[in-house]
Amino acid sequence: MQDTPRANRLHIAIFGVRNAGKSSLINALTNQDIALVSDTPGTTTDPVFKAMEILPLGPVMLIDTAGIDDEGSLGELRTARTWKVLDQADLVLLVMDNAHLDSGYEQEVLQRCRERNIPVVGVLNKVDLLIKDIEKELQTLGAALDIPLAAVSTVRKEGLEDLIQLVIAHAPQDWAEPALAGDLVRKGDLVVLVTPIDASAPKGRLILPQVQTIRDLLDHDNWIVVVKETELEELLAKVTPKPRLVITDSQVFSLVNRLTPLEITLTSFSILFARSKGNLATLVRGALAIADLRPGDKVLIAEGCTHHRTDDDIGKVKIPRWLQERVGGALDFTWASGSSLPPELESFRLIVHCGACMLNRREMLSRLMTAQRAAVPIVNYGVCIAYLHGILPRVLSPFPDVLKLLPNSSESQEAGNETSV
Repeated sequence: MQDTPRANRLHIAIFGVRNAGKSSLINALTNQDIALVSDTPGTTTDPVFKAMEILPLGPVMLIDTAGIDDEGSLGELRTARTWKVLDQADLVLLVMDNAHLDSGYEQEVLQRCRERNIPVVGVLNKVDLLIKDIEKELQTLGAALDIPLAAVSTVRKEGLEDLIQLVIAHAPQDWAEPALAGDLVRKGDLVVLVTPIDASAPKGRLILPQVQTIRDLLDHDNWIVVVKETELEELLAKVTPKPRLVITDSQVFSLVNRLTPLEITLTSFSILFARSKGNLATLVRGALAIADLRPGDKVLIAEGCTHHRTDDDIGKVKIPRWLQERVGGALDFTWASGSSLPPELESFRLIVHCGACMLNRREMLSRLMTAQRAAVPIVNYGVCIAYLHGILPRVLSPFPDVLKLLPNSSESQEAGNETSV
């Protein structure tokens, strides 16, 4: 509850062949024994995550990976998990030592990173064992790979500051997620957050999207009132001046839509995250594809994290019920949770994804691209629910460019005209 969430950190992935010194590097950078170090090749089997601060970048997440030259059936599985880390990586540290400079694996890392537009910083490790002229070696290797390089000895703790400066210099400028809601209102505007307290709400605290939205609005100098849906009507009747914006949990969309006057802009936490984490336009197009669903079609419900589902869970129960009511028959649902989408996405007619509060922006964008390559429409919970309840034009009113994607209708035009921010 006190730490910056993983999804809000710059993700720095450490790649290299076995025994290049990746785990030693993460231990040296964090000044802790985070990763197991051994002379035995293949010690790291799964990605290891470690949070730390690198000023002025701020909170970052270091990811240690298995060697990209791992062998055997288990090695192939480890390597597959290593390559999967690129879906999350904002920056890659490519670790090399003088015994593996011509392995060819480095070129594969560079190629995959360039395909994803991920910047790479090279690390020439174990320079305490290098007999050759280090500066000349750096120039030659840097020219061959066309990446910035730092010479490091994790044993002597040398060169680490030079490496950190390269990380700062080459970190992508756009890695941070866009504002959630603060750019939709003016300084000093009142914003109401509608947060149901039900069986799925964690005891003693708010869920992460609500907390992050509060912080974002505070960063933009807004006034905030948090209220349950059962108290919204009384609040709106008493408060002066009227709120500029109401943000609701999408599970109570219908009630909040009915209670909130049309002159007050309305949207949801999930729609804000659809814009901040991924691409709102893509998810709106996915919502429009619901009209083409027919009974018997396969639908994937995907969540970025695992959690215990309640008896009236939004992804397990409510959304499937609403979708089947819309299509007039039973649909074939598959549920997937965790770090990746299932294979053979082509068999699905629709993907309904969670709000992605536990994923970083690059990973969510990667999932959108995976769905697009499979030619499967994808929508997130909030956009889907708004569409199914017939209020998508209204809750998209803060985003006029996306509102234009909806079929021309008096309802969507009216929603666009009602936008006051």
